[in-house]
Parts: sequence; C-alpha cells; structure tokens
Amino acid sequence: MRGVVGISDRRAPGAVGVSGRGGQAGVVLWAAFSGSFAVLFLLPGDPVSVAAGAMPGTPVDPGAIAEMRARYGLDRPVWEQYWTALGHAVRGDLGRSIGTGQSVTEAIGAALPSTLALASFALALAVVFGGALAVAAAYTERRWLRGLLTALPPIGASAPTFWVGLLLLQLFSFRLRLVPAFGGTGFKGVVLPAVTLAIPVGAVIAQVLYSSLAQTWRQPFVEVAYAKGASRWWVQARHVLRPALAPALTVAGVWVGTVLAGSVVVETVFSRAGLGRLTQTAVLNQDIPVVQGIVVCTALVFVVVNLVVDLVHPMLDPRVAQSIRIGGRARA
Repeated sequence: MRGVVGISDRRAPGAVGVSGRGGQAGVVLWAAFSGSFAVLFLLPGDPVSVAAGAMPGTPVDPGAIAEMRARYGLDRPVWEQYWTALGHAVRGDLGRSIGTGQSVTEAIGAALPSTLALASFALALAVVFGGALAVAAAYTERRWLRGLLTALPPIGASAPTFWVGLLLLQLFSFRLRLVPAFGGTGFKGVVLPAVTLAIPVGAVIAQVLYSSLAQTWRQPFVEVAYAKGASRWWVQARHVLRPALAPALTVAGVWVGTVLAGSVVVETVFSRAGLGRLTQTAVLNQDIPVVQGIVVCTALVFVVVNLVVDLVHPMLDPRVAQSIRIGGRARA
C-alpha cells in the first residue's frame, strides 16, 4: 500500500488547499481550450466553405464566403481569434455554430443530459459489477475460482468498445429481440449502450481493486482482527474493503473522461441522440466552435469529478487523513 499512500498524499485536497485545486482546475480547462483551438485551426479545410455548401468543382459566391468569415471573426489573425474566443469562454460564451448559427452552449445543453444519463448509468454498472468481481476474487480461498475471476478483467479491458457494442446488438437486438437496436428510449434503449461502456471501465476497476485488496489482506491489522476471532467475511467487509477502495475510486474518477469520450463511439453505434452525435456532426462539418465547446465541457466534467474524488479520498482511507493532519502540523 506504499504506492497508494504516496498517490493519496500527492492528491490530497488538504495538502494542496482549495485555492491550489482551483488553480489546477483552471490550468486544465485552459490547456483543453488552447490545445483544441490549435489542433482545429491546424486541420486542413475551410469550415465556412463547408457550412456554405461548397463542394469541389461547384461555383461559390466569394462575397457570401467573405461575409460568413467576417461574421464569425475568421478573417482576423489567429492570435486575435484565440484571445477573443478565450475571453468569451471565460464569461461562459462558447460562441455560435458555424453550420447552424445556434449558440454552442444551447447545443451542448440540449445534447448533454442524454449523454450524462448514459455515462452515469455505465459508470454505476462498472463500479458495482467490477467491484463485486474484485471482492469475490479476493474473498474466495479456492485457487481455481480466484484464477477464473481474475482472468476476466484483462479480457474486458482489451475488448474494443465498438466491437463489444456490435456483438451485443447482434445477440440481444437482432437474435433475441429483447431491446431495440437503434435509437431506443427508456431503460431498454440505454441498457446496451451502458453495458458496452461499462465493460472496459469495470474491468480496470476490478483489476485495481483486486490488487489493492490483495495488498491490504497482507497488512498486520488483518492478523490482529483474526486474532480477535473475526470471520474472513467480517475482516474483509470491516477492515480490508474500506482502505482498499481508495485507489479504485481514484481510477473511477480518472475514467469519467474516458466514459464521456467513449460515448461518442457508442452513441454512433447505437444511433442515440446526445453529445456523441453532436460531436460527430461537428467534426464532419469542421464546426470549430462546437468541437471546442465539447472539449471544454468534457474537461470541466472531468475536473469536477476528480475534485469530488479528492474530497472523498481521505474519508475512505484513515491513513490519508492522518498524513494530511501530520503534514498540516509540520507546516504550522
């Protein structure tokens, strides 16, 4: 658990401070905005020509193209476009879609609830089933069963998301006809996309949690609990599980961004309306403000979730809280 304590000390909110965490969050959001701006403007092609319906070999009114470029500020130098867009983003204005003219904030706000519902359900499935698999593998004393359970997570982590989604579609939609294949609503419409997203995330959580549980089982306080007459289940539930959860919780927080990114692929495979479809449309149309807004929004969700994880971390592992108190007294 030495590595776990080291990570916890480095990430502990008490050691860094609220202002420090806020500064780090600001740097992450700025980096996401600046990186996406640079990449999008380095890509070949002209978003205004795409929005105006310009195709190779098709005559286009140069005046209309120039008017659109001036309307969206694309006729200005790149550095001026960057500072203008950054200033607006700080005030919460992510600009307007070049293709539709709709506010980027409104477009993301309309697509985000569906994606957040899918990502939340997938993350919940990953935590529950990945955690249950790790707990069962750590609890059992039968080597063959433990070997079988610990062999499942690497398979789930290595399976491509789109391939898993297509297999689930083939089995549960086309063969068994239990759930709709595309664009379903309600629980039946979200269960297959959520399972597709949850499999790789749950596999990683299971691997990390099992490793942490195995290390915690070898700690001296476990022998003390056994000496007091506690059963194996009581020792794991009362003494081992809580400190072992901290690394898995950190991994789950980090994978929130991966779940949101994976929703782009999953929503495309299952033809679901959401942030994934909006991203696909914006990328195909080279709609720079929309793509940039989605990147910043995803980074914001990632930052908020990881801040919550940092706050919960010391509550799970008493050693982290103790290290924070010792560090505070040392600085005082």
